Amino acid sequence: MRSPAPTEPSVDRTTIRSRKRFARRQWARRWLTWKPVLAFVLVLLVVVGGLWAVFFSSLLAVRGVDVTGATTVRAGQVRDAAAVPTGEPLARVDLDAVRRRVEALAVVKSADVTREWPDQVKITVEERVAVAVVEIGGRIRGMDEDGVVFRDYATAPPGLPHVRTSADTRSDALQEAARVISALPSDIAGIVDHVEVETVDQIKLVLRDGREVVWGSADESAQKAEVLSALLQHPARTYDVSVPGQPTTAGTPAP
Repeated sequence: MRSPAPTEPSVDRTTIRSRKRFARRQWARRWLTWKPVLAFVLVLLVVVGGLWAVFFSSLLAVRGVDVTGATTVRAGQVRDAAAVPTGEPLARVDLDAVRRRVEALAVVKSADVTREWPDQVKITVEERVAVAVVEIGGRIRGMDEDGVVFRDYATAPPGLPHVRTSADTRSDALQEAARVISALPSDIAGIVDHVEVETVDQIKLVLRDGREVVWGSADESAQKAEVLSALLQHPARTYDVSVPGQPTTAGTPAP
């Protein structure tokens, strides 16, 4: 008779459970090893995807330009000067370059350019304000407090003093005249007919009744205005406040 075939030793349930626990522990250790790597890869993918969406895709591209603060200049003129590249990713728009182009417009004193997510560029304009008018080459021009000549008028607007210049008057003299006009209190500004400018320290006010005020430069304009207010109480043809600590008067007013 043939002898019976050998049988595998039986494995009890305790051993099976032990082997399963060992396998789970091995898997857990492997997972702990790979978990930081997988997390890093996931974060990297998110960052790369975000950078691509912001800087290179059309998802956040420029679709419009919002202009505020423009009254003398049209919003369309500001947009044309800004030359914001429509369709370019908003994050890549050179805001400083846009600002410089807008500020190159004569009427614009300053501009603030910002991103308005998700797809707009916002341009806030501060326009120059005329404090006087000056005739240059037969054209009536508005001049702001910085002495910048920035716009034309068909006729001089009422209420703005006139600045009269000579052919040799330089831009720095106009700037000085603008400083003088900006420093005048309203009660004096209201009686000024025009301002005559030759050089930076040869500025004269001519009042509506023909009296003249030798002002000099724009230095100490506030003090000069105070002195002039007191001097105007005394009849004279000419008032000299160029040295406010030593003012003088001369002549008698015209009848």
